[in-house]
Formats: sequence, structure tokens, C-alpha cells
Amino acid sequence: MPAQRAPRVRRVYDPPEDTDGVRVLVDRLWPRGLSKEHAAVDEWPKDLTPSTELRRWYHEDRSRFAEFQERYKAELAGPEQRRALDGLLDLAKAHTVTLLTAAKDVDHSHVPTLLAALKQGRPR
Repeated sequence: MPAQRAPRVRRVYDPPEDTDGVRVLVDRLWPRGLSKEHAAVDEWPKDLTPSTELRRWYHEDRSRFAEFQERYKAELAGPEQRRALDGLLDLAKAHTVTLLTAAKDVDHSHVPTLLAALKQGRPR
């Protein structure tokens, strides 16, 4: 089987590129002011996104980033999240994958934690 390719990360508001491959929205909410046609999203696995409760908790106080990462990591260990993560891993084996987010500060969003979970792969 081919090795998994590292996903790219882009803002969903940027125009699609030919090199994006499969475009996967990794936000729980649809991006404000963006039509589905312009977003060109191929997949939207909401089970991979932080829960509404966790997202709201973190947005109340951005200084909670380290704890947010730990809580989100714990959410990703759930059965539905594992299935969605496995699906994304399978997709990345066969295609270029671009993770899309509306976050302005991607480094302090859920995306780095999701990328780390993807890099870690399936538990053995």
C-alpha cells in the first residue's frame, strides 16, 4: 500500500488550486459568507471537528490553548472520531488531501492537533 501523504492546510476562503487534491473542510460550522460552489469542498467530516461545547469553551478564553489541545485530543479518541480519522487516513493514502479551515490563526486552532493525530496514524 502506498504511504500516507501529509495533508496540506489552507484557508477555505482562498481560491481552490489544481494541486489541492481532495478538499476536506475540518470546521464544525460552515464558513460565513462562502457559497458551497466557491468553497469547492469534497468532504466535510464533522466528527473530526471539536465538539460545539469544546469550541465555545475555547473561544471564551484563548489563553486555554494547551488545555483545549488536550481536550480535543481526548475527543478524537472517541469511536466516531476514530472512524472519521481512519477514513481521512485512507483518503490520504490514495490522494493529495488539503484540510480547509476558516480559522485566521491556524496555529492556535484545532488543526495542529488534528494534523498530529493524522501523523500518529492508526493505533496498533
